[in-house]
Amino acid sequence: MLSKLWKRQAPHMVGIDIGSHEVKAILLNKTSRGYKIVASAAVPLKKGAVKDHDIRDLDAVVLALAKVKQSLPKSVKYVAVAVSGSAVMTKVIFMDAALKEDEMEMQIEIEADNIIPYSLDDVSIDFEILGTNIANPSKVDVLLSACRTENIDARVDSIDGVDLSVKVVDIEGYALGRSYQLIAEQLPEINDNEVVAMIDIGAEMTTFAVIENGETTFIREQTFGSDYLTKAIVSHYFMSYEDAEKAKLEQTLPDTYELDVLIDYHKQLIQQIKRTLQIYCTSSGHLKVDFVVLSGGGAQMEGVTDLIRRELNLKVILADPFNSGLYADLSIKSKLQPKIGQYMVACGLALRSYSEWRI
Repeated sequence: MLSKLWKRQAPHMVGIDIGSHEVKAILLNKTSRGYKIVASAAVPLKKGAVKDHDIRDLDAVVLALAKVKQSLPKSVKYVAVAVSGSAVMTKVIFMDAALKEDEMEMQIEIEADNIIPYSLDDVSIDFEILGTNIANPSKVDVLLSACRTENIDARVDSIDGVDLSVKVVDIEGYALGRSYQLIAEQLPEINDNEVVAMIDIGAEMTTFAVIENGETTFIREQTFGSDYLTKAIVSHYFMSYEDAEKAKLEQTLPDTYELDVLIDYHKQLIQQIKRTLQIYCTSSGHLKVDFVVLSGGGAQMEGVTDLIRRELNLKVILADPFNSGLYADLSIKSKLQPKIGQYMVACGLALRSYSEWRI
C-alpha cells in the first residue's frame, strides 16, 4: 500500500491513541497563538481489550470509541491513529536522489521484500524521503515503514465501527516525536546542535523518540511500563489487579512499599532507558543526549522525574505543552492540566492535520 501523491493540506483529523488501559483523543485547531485544544476525551478500556499493542476485543474498543465520539464535535469525520509493537518495522535506506517518485516506489518494493521478515502480501508499506544523505549527496535518506496489515485493519475497523474514517495510520514513535513542537518552548536554552530524547512511559510500553534539529531521527519501543509495578504489587501483597492499581495511584500502599517493590521497578526502568539511549548513541555517533522530556502515565508517578535526572545526570522535565505551544479554554484546560503529559501521542497524531501528507 504505497502512496503516490503529495497533498499540501490534510483534512482536519482528531488524534486517537488506542492504548492498553484507555482510549485518548485530542482535536486541535491551529491559531495565531499556537495550537488550541478544541475537544478531548479519555475513556477506560476493558482489561485485556488491547494487549501487546494488538486489539484483542474489537467490540470493547468500539464501545470505548463510541463514548469518545460523544465528546467530539459532530462535524468531526476523520481520524489519525497509530500502530506500534513488534508488528511495526522501520528502516532508513539510501536511494539514488535522481529517481522519480514512481521509480523510487518500485525500488522500495524490491528493498522491502529483502528486509521485511513477512510476506509482502501480509504487510502494508509506506516511505518518506528524509533528505539528502550527508555522506553522499547523490543519495537521499528514505524512511521505509512497514506494518502487518491485520494490525492496521483492526484499528481501521474499530474506527469504522463508530462511523468515523481513518485518514492516517502513523507509527507511535513518530507521533510522539511530532508532539515535540508543542513542548519545544519548555527548553528555551536549547540550540540546534543539542539532542532531545522524548520518553513516553505507558502501561505496557515505553516509547522513545529522539529529536535533532526539530526532526525525529530515532524511535524505539521497550515492552516495559507501569504495569510492571502494578503486577509486582499484586504478587507481593496478594491484591487484585484493580486494587493494586488503585492503591498505586492513590499512594495507599504499606510503608514498606518502597523497599518491597518500588526500588526494583525503578532499577528496571532506569535499565531500560539507559539501554535504549546507548543504542541511539552507538547508532548516531552522539556521545549523549542533552535533554530528556518525560510523558505518559508512568512518568507522572511521584519521584520518577528526579530518579531519571539523578541516574542519567541529564536535564529532565515533564512534558507540559500548556507551558509551551498549546492552549485551551479554561474548562478544557482545568480538566486536562494534571494529566496533559499522557496525551502526547494523541497530540502528535492530531498534528497530522497540519503537515504535508500523501494520498
